[in-house]
Amino acid sequence: MEELEYYIEEARDHMEKSLHHVSNALAKIRAGRAHPNMLDGLLVEYYGNPTPINQVATVNTPDARTLAIKPWEKSMITEIEKAIINSDLGLNPQNDGEMIRLNIPPLTEERRIALVKQAKNEAEHGRVSVRNVRKEANDHIKKLLKEHVSEDEVKKAERKIQELTDEFVKKIDELLAKKEEEIMTV
Repeated sequence: MEELEYYIEEARDHMEKSLHHVSNALAKIRAGRAHPNMLDGLLVEYYGNPTPINQVATVNTPDARTLAIKPWEKSMITEIEKAIINSDLGLNPQNDGEMIRLNIPPLTEERRIALVKQAKNEAEHGRVSVRNVRKEANDHIKKLLKEHVSEDEVKKAERKIQELTDEFVKKIDELLAKKEEEIMTV
């Protein structure tokens, strides 16, 4: 019985991680407004090591359409600029010697549709991940049936795992709907 609860809790933990991952992935998709999270995946060469930008500079938003990046060391400006240019962000850094400014252009309808498609893709990866967790948990539970657990307990555990799966897929769908609305709002 404790083993069944263990697998149910383990499934919940893995599903939470999937939800968290989807949430982070959706936060990185820009919706026309400047947000420091947009640069979260950006790595800068810092003394030979790829380092997240937020560990070598301060990133803030002076207004809704601008990101300001102030490196802690002036020598990092060119490295940060290079990382932004080589990224898939599609932004042009403006370097004034002290800091880098990124102007976020308004989104075109075509770009909004592409971003919604990207968001849907991320959400689908999350749903697949949750369903994979369900499958693994059910496989573990079915193995217990062969050992010493009753069929009724196994069915009850499988029902709980299905309820968890439904709950987390619904949460992912809610995140996606919110992001879609955010992207499509002009």
